[in-house]
This record gives sequence, C-alpha cells and structure tokens, in this order.
Amino acid sequence: MRKRHCKIVSTIGPATSSPSMLQLIQEAGVDVFRLNMSHGQHDKLRAVVTAIRDIQEKTGTSTAIFADLQGPKIRTGTFEGGSIQLRFGQEYQMVNAKEASSEDMIPVPHPEVFAALETGDSIKLDDGKITMTVVEKTEDGLTVRSLASAKLSDRKGINLPGRALPISALTEKDREDLAFALELEVDYIALSFVQRPEDVDEARELIGDKAGIISKIEKPSAVDHIQEIIEKSDAIMVARGDLGVECPVEDVPIMQRRIIRACRRAGKPVIVATHMLESMVQSSAPTRAEASDISTAVNQGADAVMLSAETAVGRHPQTAVAIMDRIIRATEDDPETNCYAIFHDEGQHNTTADAVSLSARNITEVLDCRFAIAYTNTGSTARRLSRDRPHAPILAATPNRNVAQSLSLCWGVSAIVTEDITDFRNMIERADQIASQSGGKDGERIVILSGFPFGRSGKTNTLKIGRIGGPDQDRD
Repeated sequence: MRKRHCKIVSTIGPATSSPSMLQLIQEAGVDVFRLNMSHGQHDKLRAVVTAIRDIQEKTGTSTAIFADLQGPKIRTGTFEGGSIQLRFGQEYQMVNAKEASSEDMIPVPHPEVFAALETGDSIKLDDGKITMTVVEKTEDGLTVRSLASAKLSDRKGINLPGRALPISALTEKDREDLAFALELEVDYIALSFVQRPEDVDEARELIGDKAGIISKIEKPSAVDHIQEIIEKSDAIMVARGDLGVECPVEDVPIMQRRIIRACRRAGKPVIVATHMLESMVQSSAPTRAEASDISTAVNQGADAVMLSAETAVGRHPQTAVAIMDRIIRATEDDPETNCYAIFHDEGQHNTTADAVSLSARNITEVLDCRFAIAYTNTGSTARRLSRDRPHAPILAATPNRNVAQSLSLCWGVSAIVTEDITDFRNMIERADQIASQSGGKDGERIVILSGFPFGRSGKTNTLKIGRIGGPDQDRD
C-alpha cells in the first residue's frame, strides 16, 4: 500500500513497454497506466496490457489502465520538401488542400476550419509555437499573416483559440482504437478534445458500462460546459498542453484550480497532466519549478498527477516516478497542506450514504484512525469517501476485480479483492484481517463502512468504529 493519497499516472511508451520496466515503475509508485492510442500499435499495446495484468497477479495489487484516444486533431497538410519557412509579417494563402502547390500556400485539409474562422481570428500552429491572424476570408480560403519567423513542417497541429468546431469527438481511428481497447478490458477510456457534453454522450453510447470515461479538458468550450461534462464523465483530466495553446497561458493555473474544485464537489476523480517533470525527459533531476508545480496540484486536491513523455520516451522513467512520489508525500505530510479540506456545497450531503461517509471522514480525524475500510460492490462507497478526503488511508474491499482496478485512480484508495461479506461478525472479522495485512497494529482504531442488507449495491448505511485485534481491543 502506498504511503500517499494522490495517485501517479504513467504513460507507457518505448522506454517503459518491457515487462521488466513496467514492474520497476510500478514498484517505484505508478498507480495507473496510460496507453497513448496516437502512437501505439495494437499488437504492442496488447502485450503491454498482458504484462501489467501479470504484474497485478504476481504482486496482488490493483492498478488501472486507460486508453487515451487521439481525438480529432486538426493538422496542416504537406509541403514540397517537407517544410516552409515563414517570415514575420508576410501573408500566406491557407487553403483546403492536402498538399501545397506554391511557396506561399499553407494546406489545411479540414473544411470545418474555414467554416469556423472569421477575419481577425487567431490561428496557432505547431503546438502554439507559431501564431497567425486571419487578414481576409474569401471563397478560396483565408489570407493569413504570420506573426513569427519560423519553419513550419508537414502535419503540424492547428489550434483555433475561442472557436468550437462542429466535429465529432470520435474519428474513425478513434472508433477502431476504442473497440480494441474495450476488447483489452481497460478500465477507462480518455476522450481527447471534448468540446461539449454531447461528446461524452456519443462515447457513452459506444462504451456503455464496459469502461469509465475520462474527459480531457483541452479547449475553452469544454471549460464553458465544465459542470455538465463533469456530471456525464467518470473522471476529468486537466490537459494543460493544448489548453495552454487554446487559452492565454496566464489563465491555465486559474482554470486548473477551478476544475479541481468542481470535480471535488462532484466527487469525480481529476488528473492534472502535461509538463509535470518535462525536464526529466533528458535530465536525471527536475527543476525546482516542476517540483513546485506538482506540489501545487497535490495541495489543490488533485486525485492524480500524470507523467507523459517523462516515462514514455524519457531517459530516466523509474527515477521520474520515484521523484514524483517523493514530492507528493512531502506535500501531503506538510501540516499546512490543503488537500484534506472538505468542499461542502449546500445540499451536497443529503443522502444516508453521504451522511455516513462524511461522519466516517470526521471520525478518522477526531480519533486518529489507522484506516477507513469501505465494503463496496460498485465502488461508489469508496469514491464517496475519497471525495470527503479522510486523513486515514481508505481500504476498499470489493469482490469485483474490475471495480478494484478502477478505484486505483481515486485519491487515497487502496483496493483489495475479497469475498463479499455475509453478516456483521463477518464484516468486523474481515475488516480486522484487511487492516492487519495492510500494516495496521493491534489496538489502532479503524472505521468501517458498509451497506445492509449485505451484498446489495447503493445501500451504504452502516458505520462501525473498532480497533484492530478483535472485540477485546475495543475499549472505548
């Protein structure tokens, strides 16, 4: 069991795809594995998933896997010679074509781009490195002016700040990758470039209950509809890379804080991603700014922080995971940290299950409980308790392996696969056993949450305070 609450997501790539390296980074602190469907070949991804599940079986741990779909990434076409040299202040013709036919042409094979843009709009190219402004809109395309002197190569990404494109969140490639990912029985599907709640609905029709949905927030339109998107999603990712291109860079930290708060109020896990330890793609040590960035996300209450290139193609993947683990633990151990704060909206805790969860959270603090043990069939009891941020680690006991794996994304939760409980005595004895096996000592207090009648979902209505070591230890 990890000695921290915030989880670590690791992107798998050439640097970490071997079974031995997967085990090393898992031991270093990885709780959730990300498969980037933009780059991975299906046969190689299948081997990675098999290796991860084998590690789970050998170690008795539960780790989640999510497939990150590429989404409708808008890109330029191709140039003669593979690139074009842009000049500051020079005008170019942006046309709906796959290939450039002249030196002043920028091909963009996406008619929806031309439909969305108007004179005066900005266009970002190559992940925001190049900015252009629309000078004129004509029947043939757009006249644009470059605001940078730079080389623009083939197939570079295009961002349209402030413009929502009338396109589906799922391309044909995404649908093929989605079917493959569901075949692998991944725990979550991550949707890229979500713009509106309907994008989540479209994915849900295809996914059903076979996997959870992580909506990646990378566009201003998604931020505008954040409450509805959170409601329809199982988790949220603050994807700061494209979000920082689409929005003014100074707005991104503010958006991050607000999205985390909104997710916490809704009880939905939230991942903070992109450039967390970017320097460690090459370096064996992070910058002080990167350490502060991770600490800020943890302090704000993020459920997880994510490594991308650092573990996919980086030179020091195991070290990057270990350092992220150290930063998280140091932040959580700080008595002034804010990650344990309750975000309580009026009317939020208005069910029996909510009341039991909040009571358990307060009990862990008042009585300095060693563990909060949640019996759960669907994961809802553990997720609800995770939302309330108890000071004690959460041990989720479930008979369902898939539920255990999905809970790996949730703040403070360690899942144990065990047989369903049958009566109150069995509930207490099993909790005592789980607590002892997880490092608890005789006499330490625990709080137990379950539903009665036992074995039914959605009935969290029972709370028991006890001590590890049996009834004879329950002295006060």
